[in-house]
Amino acid sequence: MTPPTATVGGLATDTHLPDGDGPFPTVLIRTPYDRTRHRAEARGWARRGFAAVVQDVRGRFASPGEWHPYRNEAADGAATARWIRRQPWSDGRLVAAGASYAAHCAVVLALEAPGDGRPDAVIAAVPALGAAETAREPSGVERLLTRAGWWAAHGDRPDSDESALDKALAADPGLLTHLPLTALPRRLGRDLPSWAGLWRHHDRGRLTTRAAHAAVPLLAVGGHHDHFTEDTVALWRAWGGPSARLLLGPWGHGLAGAPGPDAGPAHRVGLGDLYVRWARRALGGELAPGRHGALALGGGNLWVPAATEGRPRTPRVRLLHGAAFTADPDRPVRSDDLTVPTGGPPDRCLLATPPLPRPLDALGPVRVRLRATAGTPSADWAVRLVALAPEGTAERLAVGIARREQPAGRAAEFTVELGRLARRLRPGTRLRLEIAGHHFPAHARNPHTGADPVTADRLLPSPREVDPESVALTLHVLPTRPTPTEPAEEILR
Repeated sequence: MTPPTATVGGLATDTHLPDGDGPFPTVLIRTPYDRTRHRAEARGWARRGFAAVVQDVRGRFASPGEWHPYRNEAADGAATARWIRRQPWSDGRLVAAGASYAAHCAVVLALEAPGDGRPDAVIAAVPALGAAETAREPSGVERLLTRAGWWAAHGDRPDSDESALDKALAADPGLLTHLPLTALPRRLGRDLPSWAGLWRHHDRGRLTTRAAHAAVPLLAVGGHHDHFTEDTVALWRAWGGPSARLLLGPWGHGLAGAPGPDAGPAHRVGLGDLYVRWARRALGGELAPGRHGALALGGGNLWVPAATEGRPRTPRVRLLHGAAFTADPDRPVRSDDLTVPTGGPPDRCLLATPPLPRPLDALGPVRVRLRATAGTPSADWAVRLVALAPEGTAERLAVGIARREQPAGRAAEFTVELGRLARRLRPGTRLRLEIAGHHFPAHARNPHTGADPVTADRLLPSPREVDPESVALTLHVLPTRPTPTEPAEEILR
């Protein structure tokens, strides 16, 4: 049955009510991705005793107005929260929930809305915390492919075309190589006035800073293979509310519906049921204070408590080739190809460990320390960690990229952070370490001229030298087999 649609603050809003007279607690989902796509989810909440309110954000689908990502969500969400609390079917208790951009709507409502516009609990799955967080790495390097895909699909339009970038790349495989990147909308044949403005956002960390002053419980859910993993963990660590829970599985941006190659049967979690059970306990004040949660150990088919972390270990790496190489933006190392060229001059420095003599449980941050020189004053250093299985297959484990500005030809020691790893590695696995100047098209190419990579119209090759004796790969390794836990126990306690 189609739910009744109301106009709340001018925005299209569907309400799904449970059977019975109520009043009921409410879940609010505000989305730019079409509220009608959430009907099954909303019906699931209603079957479990929650009113579910789903709203198109301003300027999207059935909601009028202009679509300005990340601009109006606190005010519009607060107006909707107040409307909900005035309804006869509402018992006044409210959970803000969502995934990706909808998680931003939920989090910003909890952190920036005043008084009765604030929810009583938040479920934030794969949260897009803000324009700066989605557009750039912490080092400032531009995330090109995901942002081009998102803006092509959703930017500056009331509806969506999820396949817009794929269709454009099929017509022009070199689409993202054309300069300047600010001209991408013209090559897409679309008017995208907000595209150039996206790259002017540098206020990374605004919401995580505010999270220290949160006053409601949080459930943060993410995936080890999601591009917002670090933001999900940072939000959980910073949250100052009465309780914070983290669930991090071997999943991509689609969570349990997008399992990674390291996912096992134990990682098939019924997220809908878990969300409902957590929401009941959160609204009832039944959660223990503090930060708890569960992390999946990929390849190990088990879960461990979220605070689990290994001890630092620096495995020996030896140089294979490329201590001197050229980072040429006209032939960049590609993010979508793990094949290493065997002919021609090297395009990366390549190192590897010996085969692992026994299983290794890597759980915690990964970083690489090195001493290196760039022949240009502006240089990106992309470091990729790849697992080479005994049968010969290759799998990307972690990637980090840092941007450095320093005099050409001057050697420097620095560290590249590769994020967190939660993975059991089999005996016989070798770890390959690639140090390059680009990671394209996932990230924009540094032109090496000192110009902004988004507006640059000229590219230069950059000679590089790496001191192989200086390269130190640090993993965090569990000294013994971990004690498994049940994710529901950690989330609901």
